[in-house]
Amino acid sequence: QVQLVESGGGLAQAGGSLRLSCVVFGSMRSINEMRWYRQAPGKQRELVASITNSGSSNYEDSVKGRFTISRDNAKNTVYLQMNSLKPEDTAVYYCNADIVPFPALTRHQYWGQGTQVTVSS
Repeated sequence: QVQLVESGGGLAQAGGSLRLSCVVFGSMRSINEMRWYRQAPGKQRELVASITNSGSSNYEDSVKGRFTISRDNAKNTVYLQMNSLKPEDTAVYYCNADIVPFPALTRHQYWGQGTQVTVSS
């Protein structure tokens, strides 16, 4: 069974930094695109950043220049480095990935359990 486990959330002051990690556990044929989403109280979940297995990345406009997504394919891990944090970055952050689990031949989407990020002003 495939599981995504996030870590690294917590409390930061405005202007500070946090680094989120998401490790994929389980038996799988491949991990394709990996993503970070976030959901603030009373708001819809939104895509923050994504990265392909070749390293091509995209960002939501409000985090461009502040957040960096990266991945270590050997460790089945995706990271989100968050710098210059703002109070409006406060949310639960979720890891998401397109994975072909063994012995399946088709891609499935998996979610982590979420990690809370709180930025104080």
